[in-house]
Amino acid sequence: MVQRVACLGLIGMGLFPAIGVAQARSPNGVKTLNPPGVIRAEGTWSLGTRAGAFIFVAGMQGIDPATNTLVQDSQARVVQAFLNIKTIARSEGASLQDCVRLTVYVSDLHRYAPMVEKTQVELPGGPPYPPAP
Repeated sequence: MVQRVACLGLIGMGLFPAIGVAQARSPNGVKTLNPPGVIRAEGTWSLGTRAGAFIFVAGMQGIDPATNTLVQDSQARVVQAFLNIKTIARSEGASLQDCVRLTVYVSDLHRYAPMVEKTQVELPGGPPYPPAP
């Protein structure tokens, strides 16, 4: 089966058959993802969910899972956000290359867009990603 993941705003969805680590499963089969090695989810939101063949990854910031704090350097923060998405996708048998849609929300397009594009090219397990708009 072809594997696919869509990452929306550093938020994702995917198509693949693997079973991953789940925190809970709803009566309709939706499970909450909280794999080892990811940031701690605080409050009522989850890092990701799986509904059938689809994976949804929550909006990710560049938070270091070892300290659960925001990475200070801008470029390193962008890389960490992608690594966080990658960890959640891998917990369900997918990779960043399985991404079918990625939407990145930034506060300063001219400052951060080049960092995101650089990260997409240089990150291990990198392209192909959906093309930048």
